[in-house]
Amino acid sequence: MPKSIISGTAVGLRVPSYREIMDKLRLKKLARPYKQIRWEDFFRRSLAIIALVLVVLVMGIFITLIIESIPCLKALGIKYLWGKTWNPVTNEYGAWPFLLGTLLTSFLALLISIPFSYAVAIYLGEYNPTGWLSSFLKNTVELIAAVPSVIYGFWALVVLVPMVRVIEIKVGVAPYGVGIFTASIILAIMIIPYAASLGREMIRIVPQSLKEGAYSLGATRYEVIRSVILPYTKSGLFAGVLLSLGRALGETMAVTMVIGNTSIIPTNIFAPGNTMASVIASQFTEADRTVYLSALIELGLVLFLVTVVINMVGKRIIKRFTRE
Repeated sequence: MPKSIISGTAVGLRVPSYREIMDKLRLKKLARPYKQIRWEDFFRRSLAIIALVLVVLVMGIFITLIIESIPCLKALGIKYLWGKTWNPVTNEYGAWPFLLGTLLTSFLALLISIPFSYAVAIYLGEYNPTGWLSSFLKNTVELIAAVPSVIYGFWALVVLVPMVRVIEIKVGVAPYGVGIFTASIILAIMIIPYAASLGREMIRIVPQSLKEGAYSLGATRYEVIRSVILPYTKSGLFAGVLLSLGRALGETMAVTMVIGNTSIIPTNIFAPGNTMASVIASQFTEADRTVYLSALIELGLVLFLVTVVINMVGKRIIKRFTRE
């Protein structure tokens, strides 16, 4: 082979030497970590900016609610919170009936939904975690969460209200059909998927060694669930309940359609009532006075604070469970 070809002069190119090749490889190795560091730094800053934007957004919502509530605060003061009369005609505004209705419907719905949520979570997480039936039930539970709330409202009006009316006749109360109890049932159906899905995932991540150790000591499956799985996943299960409660507190359309929409304090769980979210939805377009509109916005502020307080209490309980 001619020497000119080996040196690269035949094609007008220069073949790099061994030292030059090694220098380039060494520089490439040094440059790669530097690029990775720059990318990691960019990614970290992006996450920090996104988190800061979310904080600013929440604070902006809170400040806006406070500013828009000032006319009502000046006119009524703190007594607005425990006022029992809501009559826009006479400019009387009291939030207590709606605060009570919100807490009643949400916690009653939570009590109704917890047995079903935990049953679904235990069955799909422990008894039947794989297979076509498990996939079908999982998709069905997720579909329940995806259905729009107004569809639940229509279904409740057609199917649930007549059934509740029959129960009210047997109990001996006024057969309205709509009311706190009806709204709680439809809310319970809507919030089941939240606790069930999270509970199922928590049960599936329980270490197999813990369960096998319990079985080796002679424990039955029920005893394993009661003494191993539930204590291990109690913080996650409670987090699912807290998520369901937050969903129930803010639900609007389905509750508005079946709760009765009255501004009177309910005397029993079958009586019509109202929640803070439902009264805002039903009366916001009718607010033709500054104080009236401000009173509705202050209801939103109260709902915001109630949700924050309940979540803070729930977080403390979760931390306590986690330490135990």
